[in-house]
Amino acid sequence: MKRKVYLTFPRDLIREPLIYHVGHQFDVVTNIRCANITEDLGLVGLEFEGEASEIEAAMDFLKEKGVKVEPVVMDVVE
Repeated sequence: MKRKVYLTFPRDLIREPLIYHVGHQFDVVTNIRCANITEDLGLVGLEFEGEASEIEAAMDFLKEKGVKVEPVVMDVVE
């Protein structure tokens, strides 16, 4: 299955390689579809591919780290 989300990284997490960790800790493929990073905020359009349970676990991991995870409602990153 595929799932597209927007990730919002707060200032203190911008330099953390969290997407890299997700790809290694969970059985998912990550595909960055768009990104805008400044000194104060990181916005990433990310596509997950894998089993639903692995995608959910990966998103939970990001949320626990402090990343805001929101579903892509309209497919504007396609």
